Amino acid sequence: MPENVSSRPVSPWVARPGARTWRCAPAPAEVRAFHTALPDYAPTPLTELPPLAAELGVGRVFVKDESCRLGLPAFKALGASWAVHRALSARAVSGGGPGPVTLVTATDGNHGRAVARMARLLGQHAHVFVPQGVHPQAVAAIVAERARVTEIAGSYDEAVREAAEAAATPDAVLVQDTAWPGYEQIPGWIVEGYSTLCAEVDEQLTAAGVTEGPGLVSVPVGVGSLAQAVVTHYRSRPSGRAPALLSVEPEAASCVLESLTLGEPVGITTGETVMAGLNCGTPSSAAWPFLHGGLDAAVAIPDADGIRAVADLAALGVSSGPCGAAALAGLRAVLTGAGAEERRTALGLGATSVVVLLSTEGPAANPGDGS
Repeated sequence: MPENVSSRPVSPWVARPGARTWRCAPAPAEVRAFHTALPDYAPTPLTELPPLAAELGVGRVFVKDESCRLGLPAFKALGASWAVHRALSARAVSGGGPGPVTLVTATDGNHGRAVARMARLLGQHAHVFVPQGVHPQAVAAIVAERARVTEIAGSYDEAVREAAEAAATPDAVLVQDTAWPGYEQIPGWIVEGYSTLCAEVDEQLTAAGVTEGPGLVSVPVGVGSLAQAVVTHYRSRPSGRAPALLSVEPEAASCVLESLTLGEPVGITTGETVMAGLNCGTPSSAAWPFLHGGLDAAVAIPDADGIRAVADLAALGVSSGPCGAAALAGLRAVLTGAGAEERRTALGLGATSVVVLLSTEGPAANPGDGS
């Protein structure tokens, strides 16, 4: 723990009383079966880190390490694989034209590479729109999947708009991981794909002797699709302990925190951040009801905290990029500094609590981040 934590500026934060009583329907069970049938599927590690538990004053801390998921350095392949499977199946049933289609998407890096990988494996084409600020090495990784890449001079939200326009042809399918009114089915399938990650955590915690589940899960957030999946998983249970759910964003792109504070979804102008995959200015319309109903709290962190968390996780043997390490940085922001005890109480955390941090990517997912 750094010295003089009480003098650190308090990170932007909002708490949502009553979120643990909010309920929704579960994700479909067939998602996990689909993933386990893929030739390169294996559960990603859930690593216990006792030094972090001691630092943060909780019982046990586990990190879900998504630095290698289905051969890619981030969790996004779970959603892309299931959504592309469902979209192509639906197209075949509806009598879509013969020959390959072009899978179109916008990305800050990881999602686009995952869509491009699925297109290559399935004999389809891919066209990926990339906003300003994505590192050239991340773009090169998408190109290496044989995708066509269009780099634009604007923001992520602008890249999404251009991708949607480019996909408005009979031989193209938009595979976007954010939703808006009128475009919600495929983003919903992407969210369903992420449910496999949560199911693995359940099994791995049980194997580690944690039979009642976690007391808190910390989730990095961009447009909120992964957080939607996490809320769905933990808020669809009819009984048992409901964990606190914490979302973490960069201070430069805290659209979910801002929306929760105002009580309605809003778009914001984003700035630069090393957490490139979280640099999103508008929450997904499909995710918003879940975030508003089921998140206990949201916090925004400066880049320096994310970079420090990358180094600290690496020293403990966990390979994480700045987006993945945001889960740790956000929890530190909540549990240290002025007002920490009040925030700890709001989240229901005590000396025996079990915490799960979702480290959503490895360093290779976000090269050139300065960490």
